[in-house]
Amino acid sequence: MYKIQVPPIRLPRLEKVKIPPLCRIQIKQPCPPGVEDIELRVRAELEASIRLNALASGARVAVAVGSRGIASLGQVVQSAVAWLKERGLVPFIVPAMGSHGGGTAQGQQALLHEIGISEETVGTPVLSSMSVTRIGKTIHGIDCMFDAHAAGADALLVINRVKSHTSFDRAHESGLIKMLAVGLGKAEGASNVHKLGARGLAEVLPALAEIALRELPIIYGLALVESERKELIHIQGVEHDAFFSTEEELLRLAKSRLPRLPFAQLDVLIVDIMGKNISGAGMDYAVTGRTDIRFVPNPDHIRVTKLGALRLSPESHGNAMGIGLADFTTLALMRETDLQALYVNAFTSTFVEKGKLPLILPTEEDVFRACLATCWQINTAGARLCCIRSTLDLSEMLIAPPLLKELKRQENMADHSEVERISKFFPTVFSEKGELLVRP
Repeated sequence: MYKIQVPPIRLPRLEKVKIPPLCRIQIKQPCPPGVEDIELRVRAELEASIRLNALASGARVAVAVGSRGIASLGQVVQSAVAWLKERGLVPFIVPAMGSHGGGTAQGQQALLHEIGISEETVGTPVLSSMSVTRIGKTIHGIDCMFDAHAAGADALLVINRVKSHTSFDRAHESGLIKMLAVGLGKAEGASNVHKLGARGLAEVLPALAEIALRELPIIYGLALVESERKELIHIQGVEHDAFFSTEEELLRLAKSRLPRLPFAQLDVLIVDIMGKNISGAGMDYAVTGRTDIRFVPNPDHIRVTKLGALRLSPESHGNAMGIGLADFTTLALMRETDLQALYVNAFTSTFVEKGKLPLILPTEEDVFRACLATCWQINTAGARLCCIRSTLDLSEMLIAPPLLKELKRQENMADHSEVERISKFFPTVFSEKGELLVRP
C-alpha cells in the first residue's frame, strides 16, 4: 500500500477566518417501503424465467456479482444460489467488478467476502480471476472482453443494482448493462470502455453489452433498486432480450429516489466522508454539482464555490478516487489514501482529473477555514455553508444562518413538511487536534 507523505503545512492567515454558527436540519422525504421478504421475492422472479427453468440438470450457471454497498446483496445472492441448486443446476459466483479490488483476483474475492459473499456463506464456489476472453469488437474498434470463467459457463445470471453513475446523464448508467461491459470485462474490459472518454460511456459501453448478450448465454438478470435509506424497494427479474429497455425504466425509478440538496448555490460545501462505497467518484456529482470531466458540462441545479472533503471511508480501502473534485482535504484523509489503488482507478477510467490531489491541510478546522477564506465572500461569517455526512446521506445536515432563511422562504417547505430544524444555532467548534466536534 503506497501512502502519501505530506508535510503539515501551516497557513497563519487562516486563524483569522470567521466560521459561521451552524444548526442541524432534518430532511424528510416520503420513502417507499422496503421489500418485505427478499428471499420470497427473489424466488418468485427466478421462477418467472422461461429460459432459466429450461436449463438441463447439471448446467453450470455463472452468477455475476459486483458493486460494493448494495443493500441486502448477500441475501439476494444466497437466495438465488439456493434456488438454482434446488433445480439441479451448478452455480458459481463470479466477481464482476472491472478493475476494483486493486485489479487483482485476490482483491476482488476479498471485496465479496467483506460484503458477506463467500463459498461458506452462499454455499457455492467463488471463481475469481482477471483472465478474460475476447468475444467480439465494436464498430469503434474496441475489443469486447469477458471474464473467462463466466464465458465458459452454460448460462449466466447477472445481479446488480440499477442507479445513476458518477459522471453524466445517459440512457444506461450503472446496472445490468454496465456489469456486462465493465464488471465482467474485468480490468482490461473496463479500460476498453473508457478509452474514448465520455464517448466510451455513452456509446462503447452499450455496444459492448450488446455483443455480450448476442454471443454469450446471458439468460437472466436480477435488477435491484434502493431507496434513499439504502433499503431494497424493488427486485425485478429481467429476460435476456429486455436488459436495455427494463434498465432504462428502472433507472428513472432509481433517480427519483436520489437525495438532493435543497439549495441551488453554496459558498462552501463540507463533505464529512467520501469513498468508493458512497459513489464511484467518491462524491455524487448530482449533490456536489461537479462532474469535472473535460468537455462534459457540470449539472446546473447546484453550484458550489468551494468543496472540502474531511475523511475517507474504511470501505474504500485507500481508493480515494474522486478526491480531485475537492478544493481542500485533510492530512488524515491523505494518510488513508493508497496511491496504487487510486492510480489504477484513475488510469482505468481515463478521467484522471478525479485522481488529482487538492490542497492538503493539517486538520479539519483548517479545511473549514480555507474553504471560507477562498469562497469569494467578504464576510465569511455570513457565508452560505453546508456540512453533510456524505453525498449518499442527506437525511441530516448542518447549515449556516443564510441557508435556514432561504429554506423558510421556499413555499414548499413553509410548513416544514420536508425540512425540519432540529437544533438551535451553535458555534462551530473543533478539538485540540482540529477535529470537528459536532458532525452532520
